[in-house]
Amino acid sequence: MEKNRSGLFVYYRWLVLLLASGLCLLPLWATVIGGFKTSGELRTNAFGLPRQWLFDNYVSIAMGGRFWQMLGNSAFIALVTVVLTLLVSSMAAFVLAHLRFAGKRWLANYLALGLTFPFATAVLPVFIRVRDMGLLDSYWGVILPQIAFNLGFAIVLLQGFFAELPNELFEAAFVDGCSYPRMFWQITMPLSRPILATVGVLSLVGSWNEYLLPLVMINNEALYPWPLGIMQYQGQYGTDWGKVLAFVSLTLAPAVIFYLMAQKHIIAGLTSGAVKG
Repeated sequence: MEKNRSGLFVYYRWLVLLLASGLCLLPLWATVIGGFKTSGELRTNAFGLPRQWLFDNYVSIAMGGRFWQMLGNSAFIALVTVVLTLLVSSMAAFVLAHLRFAGKRWLANYLALGLTFPFATAVLPVFIRVRDMGLLDSYWGVILPQIAFNLGFAIVLLQGFFAELPNELFEAAFVDGCSYPRMFWQITMPLSRPILATVGVLSLVGSWNEYLLPLVMINNEALYPWPLGIMQYQGQYGTDWGKVLAFVSLTLAPAVIFYLMAQKHIIAGLTSGAVKG
């Protein structure tokens, strides 16, 4: 009986995992395959293989300089956002995890409260602040708000990981005369690669796919990231959905490849501290 129950449990577990994987992969499949179809075939055969493979959509986009320009803009914005998010959040998390000061708990709760507010609720005050700083139509008008909205979840994740590091390491370093900056750079950061990879990938994917913030802050087409590039295939009376799907497939590929390469570090970072001992 126990063997039968365990066998059924494994069977149903795999069934649920396969169904969940199918639901996640179905939109991706439809996007990639849709780039090889005409707009008419997309309306009648959205998920099946194309009757006639149309490579012009992918070739025309990949051979155009506009695509690579927008891809470079997105890469620059995402890279700077990730680096500055990791730098600022790791320093703040180290202070909250290892130093004692008045208002520490209140500050940590305040940062965690920021997770409940999406960017869309603050788009108007953020736009006014960026305009007053003279950063409209610039990369920094997108980068700085992204960093600000990433700090909440980044500090929460990093603080939990830093707090689980053995105190004996820091006590021994303190006895040897090690300062807090050296503890941060030489002890904490080398031991925190999994959680740093997790925060970095989440920040990268969020910045890479951001649409609303660049739409509000950037009017210069030369600075458009890839999510705004979709608008060039949308006209007043129609949309070339084949090219839209091909464009999305090509621009999602770098983020998906990076995610697959770093997935072990992401899982290790998210599950760290879940079991003590």
